[in-house]
Amino acid sequence: MGKKFTDKQIHILDVAEELIAKKGYEGTSVRDISSKANINVAMISYYFGSKEKMMSYLYQYRVLKTRENFSEFADTIKSGKPDMQMKEMIKYIVSHLFKYNYFHGFVTQELRRTDNLKDELLGFYQLFVKKLEEVIKKGVSVGVFTYAPKAEDILTTIIGSTLFVIRNKNFYELYVPHQDHQTYMVEAEKKVRINLLMSVFASLGYVAD
Repeated sequence: MGKKFTDKQIHILDVAEELIAKKGYEGTSVRDISSKANINVAMISYYFGSKEKMMSYLYQYRVLKTRENFSEFADTIKSGKPDMQMKEMIKYIVSHLFKYNYFHGFVTQELRRTDNLKDELLGFYQLFVKKLEEVIKKGVSVGVFTYAPKAEDILTTIIGSTLFVIRNKNFYELYVPHQDHQTYMVEAEKKVRINLLMSVFASLGYVAD
């Protein structure tokens, strides 16, 4: 991931992310983070400036790390059949959006204030588009896919559909069987993934063996 962050910063960010995932941003204090990271409270200000700025750093860190992980993931499946690769990429994107769902409200607000996140996300999206494009071209060339929709449109469909569900729980939970928030998230993710597979493969004119 390069040296954009120091080892100490990464340690603090990992701890912060773990706590925020469990307790939410508002429910996680700087003292909670410093205590679990075994550092002085003042170190948060020293490394990040404030809790709000730390969240911005955390998001940039998560984007960089996920981009790196996705690149490695795409390489591990590149020798597989195009339909398998497409299924796994859709699953990867949807699962990560659900896993890090606590970022989405923050990102919407932060994008209005800084170009840094826009730049990080641009590179992130371009990598996904490149990998999706490679799979689409391979699928068409071997006859598995009939059509070649634009990779950026497929990515837009995947991200847009998933974020809609995450941000509109009060609507979507009416159509998802669940007992609590945790089971809702699991079932909602499954439902979104299945629907996206049907939509994306229909747009590709997928021809099953």
